[in-house]
Amino acid sequence: MTRSQLHQRTLGEDIREFGDLLGEIIREHGSPEIFETVEQLRTGSIAYRAGERDSRAGLKATLSELDTHQQRTLARAFTTYFELTNLAEERERVRVLRTDSQEGTLEDSLETAAADLAEVDPETAQQVLEDVLIQPTFTAHPTEARRKTIKAKLRSIATDLETLDERLLTDKERSQIQRDIEAEVLGLWQTEQVRDRRPEPEDEARNVQWYLVNTIFDVVPEVYDELELALEGAIEADIDVPKLLEFRSWAGSDRDGNPYVTPEVTETTLDRQREIVIERYRERLAEMSSVLSQDGDRIDAGEEITGSIAAVDDAIPEARREANKRYPDEPYRQKVMVMREKLNRVGDIRPGGYADAEEFYDDLATIAESLRENGCESIADAHVEKLMRQVETFGLTLASLDLRDHQQNHTTAVAEALSREGIPYADLDEGERVETLTEAILQETPVIELDEREDLSETAARVLERFERLADWQREYGQQAIDTYCISMTDEPSHVLEVLFLADQAGVVDLPDHSGLDIVPLLETERALSGARRIMGTLFENEAYEQALAARGNTQEIMLGYSDSNKENGFLAANWSLYENQRRLAEITDDFDVTLRLFHGRGGSISRGGGPMNDALKALPSSTITGDVKFTEQGEAISEKYGNPRIGERELEQMLNAQLSARKAAIENPTDDLEPEWVDAMETMADAAREEYRSLLNTDGFVTYFGQATPIDVIEDLNLGSRPASRSGDRSVEDLRAIPWVFSWTQSRCILPGWYSLATGIDAYLDDGGEIDTLREMYDSWPFFRTTLDNAAQALGRTDLDIAREYAALADDDLRERFFPRLAAEYERAVDLVTEITRRDEPIDREWLRESLDRRNPYVDPLNLLQTHLLDREGRSTLEEQTLRITVKGIAAGMKNTG
Repeated sequence: MTRSQLHQRTLGEDIREFGDLLGEIIREHGSPEIFETVEQLRTGSIAYRAGERDSRAGLKATLSELDTHQQRTLARAFTTYFELTNLAEERERVRVLRTDSQEGTLEDSLETAAADLAEVDPETAQQVLEDVLIQPTFTAHPTEARRKTIKAKLRSIATDLETLDERLLTDKERSQIQRDIEAEVLGLWQTEQVRDRRPEPEDEARNVQWYLVNTIFDVVPEVYDELELALEGAIEADIDVPKLLEFRSWAGSDRDGNPYVTPEVTETTLDRQREIVIERYRERLAEMSSVLSQDGDRIDAGEEITGSIAAVDDAIPEARREANKRYPDEPYRQKVMVMREKLNRVGDIRPGGYADAEEFYDDLATIAESLRENGCESIADAHVEKLMRQVETFGLTLASLDLRDHQQNHTTAVAEALSREGIPYADLDEGERVETLTEAILQETPVIELDEREDLSETAARVLERFERLADWQREYGQQAIDTYCISMTDEPSHVLEVLFLADQAGVVDLPDHSGLDIVPLLETERALSGARRIMGTLFENEAYEQALAARGNTQEIMLGYSDSNKENGFLAANWSLYENQRRLAEITDDFDVTLRLFHGRGGSISRGGGPMNDALKALPSSTITGDVKFTEQGEAISEKYGNPRIGERELEQMLNAQLSARKAAIENPTDDLEPEWVDAMETMADAAREEYRSLLNTDGFVTYFGQATPIDVIEDLNLGSRPASRSGDRSVEDLRAIPWVFSWTQSRCILPGWYSLATGIDAYLDDGGEIDTLREMYDSWPFFRTTLDNAAQALGRTDLDIAREYAALADDDLRERFFPRLAAEYERAVDLVTEITRRDEPIDREWLRESLDRRNPYVDPLNLLQTHLLDREGRSTLEEQTLRITVKGIAAGMKNTG
């Protein structure tokens, strides 16, 4: 089948019809005058971009003549346009995926991964599969700029658009669907774009749960099915596909910098996740029951089926009686009915519920095996195996939670608690702290009472209560429901041992035999990264920690913070530092015979570690690719990746393709054989880039310029997430969180976190005698350098100095003259160097992305100009403030990126 046979529509058709529909709605529900103004700004912006106008003076004049209500309507018009355009582009991506799949030209597919594994012997292929476990971890970081109501309306429109595109419809059916789309777009236009309140942690947790339940839950078994088929076609030997995917979440459990994430929030999250995943299992069992109607006289269900039904008599005899009464000669239906009752009793005071997901899985496996013995393989594969994959992946928890908090809070809690016992922990040096904590952990009797918190500070009391509740949560929901603790800003071994000590006091850890917690140091500062051997080496040689590690399978998870590393060192230096430190961590864990699991704290933007995930996984150092990998999924990246099931499936396929291929390559070549010349080049470039970046940030007046030339003040007041925008409330680059830092520069179209000092670094290498040809060789042959340069190219391609100059004009004259030429010169030189090294005419090499930017830029420009117009006004009215916030959301939708 060709593309035209698979699909009824085109991207141009979707965008044109959405634009016409929105225009009619603005004319009818706004006014003909505002419609004409929107059209005037749209066509004028297009004309300027096409070189048909010399300046944007006419656009600015039009904006300056609008009253406050017209400004707000204008901002809503362009924002709504981008929301609809994003849907159209999402649909086009699905068209491309389906067409390429049909034609066998889909890159990074599971068929490609299977063919790659077929190049090695079956034993090695099986080892690769056994080694790989991918753990996307969803966070509540505030980078999703859309309201839940808006997202629901957009998803409804997307579903209707899919029907129009993929189904053969009668004229009447098509007309009805188009009417439904018109109604939803009208509702979208009439719905407030801006949140009237800051979302609470429970809202953020529900948002993550929506994607897990409504997209990923259904997509996972399809991915496994496709991989199994691909392996069967590529490898003659029998290959078993083990568990390859596991989903985790920070939403509702990440306490770092967010005082609103209380133990009550975490417990509510755990309870709701169990409730909604069990409800999905009930639905699946109901569907399965309609299929498993085999008559007991025609098949032999086997002793395991009949015996397991009889075995429930002690706990839930009424379930067996009801099953026999309702399905007297249908053993599979009897079994399924009993299973549904056992699900109903999970977490219930009544006995007989499933103790854990493994018990549920075993029941499904029993049915599958019985079906196969009766020649019903197709039924087992199509219905039972899919549910088994879902249970294997989501358990009874949906997604395991990671707890996280700042190391200083643990130190405060331990110091105060031990002080009551006569131990002056706060006065001890690092070595003494390690010794004290080690003795306390290994001691049989408790040292502190977690429930005695009356005379402690609020910080210490909260920490102790969290650990006390952690023990309760693991008893109630199972250890796997919440079995990881991440420590932000880890700088010392004692920061890790403090968490181990508190877990020990709570009974979550009972050495040497049991540890219910993976303790994960987050290394995000230069001091922590450079001191990794000091930190981890001390821990690996520590008697208590060695026992805890052994109880967790001798696997050490270490998280790397991309965001703060970039904000501290700049794009190029941060990327090189992270790469080098990953290699060092692999050396350290190898020296101590510990298995390394890297947890990549990647954000959605390039400067925060974003970019194509499959490229990122393939660019990791070979020595770090153990197969087990974990990374964060944040903000609008979650919506973009998992809002549409087809795209969600593609994302998981690409992850598996990348990790399977990377693990195979790492087994074949376990060490990174880098050319010394390349390493020297990176050292030279990174050092110079770091120096220039820090020089910019430390230049007197830069923080003031940042505040004046970006909408940071507006972004700090947006109701994006429950977490405050800065750690202490101060305005400094160091204190500001990475997300609003990047968000602000992105809004002003000067995305310096993604490229600043890159050119300075490359020039330093060239001035030192380096050659462009060497850089080209590095780009062609080294995945790390290629990915780094391509990611910088994306940030360069999204930057627009003409618009950035409008924001610079908001700053004081002396600050503008001091900083903007410096930024512009670095940008222009970076564009020249990147295009020269990559042998491209433009920074961005992805044609679809260039076309998207060309399509979007003329529509983003009026929002940028309106935003700068409003930022320049003093004493803004309430309506103007609302309009300003809408422009932020509109630009975010137009750029398809916040922070």
